[in-house]
Order: sequence, then C-alpha cells, then structure tokens
Amino acid sequence: MKIERNKFADSIFEMHEKGFTYLVKITAVDYQKYLEMVYIFRNLESIEENTLEIDLDPSDLWMPSITNYYKAADWYERELQEMFGVEIKGRNAKRLLLEKWDGKGFPLRKNFEWNKQYETME
Repeated sequence: MKIERNKFADSIFEMHEKGFTYLVKITAVDYQKYLEMVYIFRNLESIEENTLEIDLDPSDLWMPSITNYYKAADWYERELQEMFGVEIKGRNAKRLLLEKWDGKGFPLRKNFEWNKQYETME
C-alpha cells in the first residue's frame, strides 16, 4: 500500500493494532528521481503480509524510527542510514553497522561512484 510520509506514524500504529506484529524487512529502492521506502510486515496468526511504500524526494531523505513498535527495525534502520543515506529520526545509536568508511556516498544508491577511494574510519 502506497502512503505519504506524514501518514506513516498512524499507519504503523494501525498495522501493529491489526496484528501485524512481525517486521519482515525494511529496505529502499533508488529510482534516481525518488527513493522508495519499503516496509514489509506479517501477521503471524493469519500468515498475511502487508507492505507499506513511501516515496521520498532525494533532497529530503528521512523517516521516523519504528523501533518503539518493532525492535528488529534497529538493524534495518542502521542499514538504511549507512547504505542509502536515509536519516532515521528518533534513533539513539549513530555508529556504523556494516562499513568502516567516511560515509561520503551511499553504496546502494545509483549515483555511488564505485571506483572512488573512500577514507576508512579505523
């Protein structure tokens, strides 16, 4: 289901209340003109899955954290920050999850320069 970012918090609350208490995955897709956030949830009783999709403008990449409802979101949100450059508001942990680099550029974005030399954070 495609939603606007300003309805995201209400949608997460509704999903959780309807029994979608298992977070399957959070990821993003870079379409260059916009970044699509994809959240996949499962209701373990009915084995139903539901997906929320939110389009973000590349100049305004942020989403609120959902770790209050889904503790497993922590790792996914860290990955989104590091690999896609999506700021997750409401997060406490700021350390890198996957890479020891300077964070200039985001490897899963289409505009990432693979041949560029990045500084490490060792």
